[in-house]
Amino acid sequence: MSWEQVYEQWLNEENLPAELKEELNSLADDSEKCQDAFYAPLEFGTAGMRGILGAGINRMNIFTIRQATEGLALFMDGQDVETKKRGVAIAYDSRHKSPEFAMEAAKTLAQHGIPAYVFESLRPTPELSFAVRHLNAFAGIMITASHNPAEYNGYKVYGADGGQMPPADADALTTYVRSVENPLKVEVLSEEEGKNRGLITIIGEEVDKEYLSKLKSVTINQELINEMGGELKLIYTPLHGTGKMLGEKALKQAGFTQFSLVSEQAVADPDFTTVKSPNPEEHSAFEYAIRLGEKENADLLIATDPDADRLGAAVRLPDGSYQVLTGNQIGSVLLQYILEAHKQAGTLPENAVVLKSIVSSELATAIAEKYNTKMIDVLTGFKFIAEKIEEYEEDHSQTFMFGFEESYGYLVKSFVRDKDAIQALVLLAEVAAYYKKQGKTLYDGLQDIFAEYGYYKEKTISVTLSGIEGSQKIKELMAKFRQEAPSEFAEVSVTKTEDFKELVSRTADGKEEKILTSPSDVLKYYMEDGSWIAIRPSGTEPKIKFYVATIGTSHENADEKLAAFENAVNKITE
Repeated sequence: MSWEQVYEQWLNEENLPAELKEELNSLADDSEKCQDAFYAPLEFGTAGMRGILGAGINRMNIFTIRQATEGLALFMDGQDVETKKRGVAIAYDSRHKSPEFAMEAAKTLAQHGIPAYVFESLRPTPELSFAVRHLNAFAGIMITASHNPAEYNGYKVYGADGGQMPPADADALTTYVRSVENPLKVEVLSEEEGKNRGLITIIGEEVDKEYLSKLKSVTINQELINEMGGELKLIYTPLHGTGKMLGEKALKQAGFTQFSLVSEQAVADPDFTTVKSPNPEEHSAFEYAIRLGEKENADLLIATDPDADRLGAAVRLPDGSYQVLTGNQIGSVLLQYILEAHKQAGTLPENAVVLKSIVSSELATAIAEKYNTKMIDVLTGFKFIAEKIEEYEEDHSQTFMFGFEESYGYLVKSFVRDKDAIQALVLLAEVAAYYKKQGKTLYDGLQDIFAEYGYYKEKTISVTLSGIEGSQKIKELMAKFRQEAPSEFAEVSVTKTEDFKELVSRTADGKEEKILTSPSDVLKYYMEDGSWIAIRPSGTEPKIKFYVATIGTSHENADEKLAAFENAVNKITE
C-alpha cells in the first residue's frame, strides 16, 4: 500500500485513541509530515526501535508497541512450552507514555499465554537486565529512548542472558515483527483478565533488594570507603530519570554519606524541563550540578541519563571550576583503578580480560597492557560485550574485569549484562575517594594517567540527517567512503583500512586479512602517527558518526592534531 492508503486505514480505525485520532486529523493539512509518519514502518533492528511519539507506522504509539511485542510473542510461540512459560520481564523509564507502553506489551504477550512481569513503577535499564536473569525469564522489554529529547520513546528487547539480543536472534525477531503487517489488528488481553489469569504480575521491591545486594560486589576497597566515605563531597543528578531511587540507596549502602542530589532534577519529569537534552555527555546537562557543586565545594559531579544506563561526570579543576569528562576518560580512570586496586589486593586474575568497543580509546588498551591484562575489542553495541561475558563464563577462558564504550556506558560486574550507570556511580565515587586520600582530585588522577601512558584525545562528531532524504544521504556517504577509500586525513597517511561490513582489513600496500566479527556497517582508518578515524551510521538515531582519536606528546599537541582531523572530517560532510 502507498503511504496515503495506510494513512486512510488509520483514519478509519474505530478503536483509535482520541489523541491519535486528533493528530491524524491535523496531519491532513500537512502532507510532508503525514508522509514522514506513514511512508515506512518504524525501523526495528538489533537495538529495538526508537522514534518520535505520535500517530503513524513510523511513530511510537500503542499500535507499534503491540506490533513489536506481537513479533516477540510469535518468536516465543516457536519455543517449547517450558521455555515459553519463563515469560518476559518489562520495565520502563520516566518518558511520556512509558507506563502505558509497558502495559500494552504485557497485554499483547498475555494474549498468547505468555507471562509478563511488569515493574510497579519506573526502573533503570540495568535493573531490567538484572531482572531477566534473576527471574529466569526468556526475554526482557525496556521502554526507553535513553537520552533522546522528550518527544521520543523507544523499545529494547533483551535475551535470556540479560543482554540485548545478539544479531542472529535479533534478525529472527525482526522477521517476526515485520510479518505483522497491520499493527491496528493485533489482539490484546485486557489488563484485568491478564492479572486474574496470572499472566501479568507486578514486580518491584523484591527485585530492587536483590539488585542492591549484588551491587555490594562492585566495591573493591571497603576500608577505603569506610575511611573516606564521609569526607568525599559528591553531587549526583539523575536528570529527571530513573536513577534516583537505586542511585541514592546504592551510594548510602556503599558508605558515601556526604552526597547531595540536585533537587530540581531528582523529580521524574518526561519533559526534562531543566535541561535542553537529558544527555550526560553534554556540558549543558551539568548546569544545575555545577551550580550546586560550586556552592558545596564538591569533589565530583555525576549525572545519569533517564534510564540510568549511561553515566557522565565532571571533575573539579585547580581553579575551582568543573570540567566534564569524556566517556573514554571515565572508562580509562575506572579501568586504571580496577586493575591497580586488584593488583594491590592480590586479587587480579592471571586470565583477566577487559572488553571495549572498536570505537573506544586505545588509552584503555595501554592501561590493560601494563597490568598484563588482555584487551578485546568488539563491535559497537553493549550486546557484544555481553556476548563475550557469556562466552567466558561458559568456557572459563577469561575472567571479566570491566567493559565499556566511549558513549558513556560501563559495566563492572556481570550480574547485569548491559551498561550500568548505578554500578559506575558507586565505583567512580570510590575512585574519587582513592585520590582524595592522596590529597588529589579525580582531575589530578587523570593527569597522572596521561603523563604515564600518553596524551590520548578523542572526539565524536555526529552529523544529524533526518527524514527520508537524511536516511538516503547517510547510505550515500557510507557508499562513497567504500568506493573512494581515502588515502589520508589532514595530510597524515592512512596505513590500514578496516571494513566491518565486508569483513576485510586492507593495508596501504594491498595486503588483506579477514575480520573475525559479525558484519557491521563500520569503516575504520588507521594513520601512520597512531591516530584513527571510524565512521558508522547510528543504530538508534538519524545520524552518521565520525570517531576521531589521536595521541600526542602533550595536551596541546594532541589538541592540535585532533583539530586538524576534525577539520578534515567536516570538509568531507559539507
